[in-house]
Amino acid sequence: MTSSEERGGLHAYEVVLKHIEAGILSGTHRPGDQLPPERELAGQLAVGRSAVREAMRVLQTQGLITSSTGPGRGTRIAPARGDALARIFQLHLALSDAGTADLTETRVALERSSAALAAQRRNARAIRRLKALMSAMEDAEAVDEFNDLDTDFHVQIARAGQSELIADLTVAIRQAVRETIRAASRALPNWPEHRRELVREHGEILSAIESGEPAAAANLVEQHIRRAYASLGISTPAGG
Repeated sequence: MTSSEERGGLHAYEVVLKHIEAGILSGTHRPGDQLPPERELAGQLAVGRSAVREAMRVLQTQGLITSSTGPGRGTRIAPARGDALARIFQLHLALSDAGTADLTETRVALERSSAALAAQRRNARAIRRLKALMSAMEDAEAVDEFNDLDTDFHVQIARAGQSELIADLTVAIRQAVRETIRAASRALPNWPEHRRELVREHGEILSAIESGEPAAAANLVEQHIRRAYASLGISTPAGG
């Protein structure tokens, strides 16, 4: 069977895709697990090796697997779930009429939830990590370094809320608009002033989390996202 042939309405490479996806969903394949060699998969599924290679290219593009050469390496299930989600959101941005505005609303909803949960479930370790990131941001003046720390701060808030899924989604959305934010930040004539305002707002969010004020934390993070995007000239919904 070649990749152009079909089985039950599926192309051969799709048979391989469905098999690996089923393994991920069932827990048979976990992050870091090595997949069977190309020859073994082809024989097991009665497809050509070209179909296996085509399926692997699709999975790698989606960020679901990693591939490396050398003894004991091979093809493995990717541990970075946020990377796969980021690719999906990037495609959404490219194809959706709403684009960044739509994704902004999704980010606001997610981060309101994560900030509220962080305030409810706060612990000393999470607060220390957030304070360390705050301190690093105060010292970071370069756009790229600051934006990386900014992303880490928001992801840490999601992790402080003890929700790995929200953390993954937070990473994915921020990565999807990473270049947009970077380009807009570099183009700002008043980057130092904008950076200081971001630091101040992060400090207010952190204070609300540390004080255990879920509603305040949620409101502050929404105000922060909307003001930052407005300052950067990034599209948001009308009235948002």
